[in-house]
Amino acid sequence: MDYKKMQADKTTVTHDVNKIDSVTNNIYEALTIIAKRAEQINDDTREELHAKLQEFASSTESLEEIFENKEQIEVSRFYESLPKPTALALQEWLESRIYFRREELEQEGK
Repeated sequence: MDYKKMQADKTTVTHDVNKIDSVTNNIYEALTIIAKRAEQINDDTREELHAKLQEFASSTESLEEIFENKEQIEVSRFYESLPKPTALALQEWLESRIYFRREELEQEGK
């Protein structure tokens, strides 16, 4: 999924608790699922950012040769301007795009 194209809130927004827990009927379970998805989004974004920043890494490690690279700064600023992973995960949850399952229900069915 391309998180850069998602239209999630970049600022703090109050959401209706009833909409958040409507699927699970338990706000804590819903928030746990959203938090786990936010961790996945954060890990994916971090890996992508580190891969892009590796392109700018120099093979020498002396402080004298380090200089500011405008492209590197632009990449960093772009990732800083993205919505937070929790906002992206909450947006996915409200749009019913997160799949989850309950293990205790699966074990009972066996």
